[in-house]
Amino acid sequence: MSVEDFKVGDIVTGIYKTGKYIGEVTAVRPQHYLVKIKAVLKHPMQGDLHNPKEVDVPLFHERRSLALNEQTNIPKTMVRKFEGEVDSYEESLKAAINKMKEELTTLGTDWANRSLENITSLEKEYFK
Repeated sequence: MSVEDFKVGDIVTGIYKTGKYIGEVTAVRPQHYLVKIKAVLKHPMQGDLHNPKEVDVPLFHERRSLALNEQTNIPKTMVRKFEGEVDSYEESLKAAINKMKEELTTLGTDWANRSLENITSLEKEYFK
């Protein structure tokens, strides 16, 4: 699979850790694009990234979504062209959280239940 070349100003999707975002390329680096976050497509998974879907870990991380206009380096291999309308950050975050909550509720595992607790806590912070 070839990596597309993007330039500053292009609107792209990018995967950062376990979240997926829509953003604007603000700089091109040798291995990464610096991307300014505009919307959330998938909220990051909760827990320990090294032990996914495990609840018995030393620290069960609460993983926040990247914030509106936050800039992050995303490896070039994780960036794709975005076509379409970019929803508002808040609406996209709500939709991503609702989708994650539905999936977690369906799973019903200890990990899913713990993740739901984290998401509920994060929602209170996100939507004050």
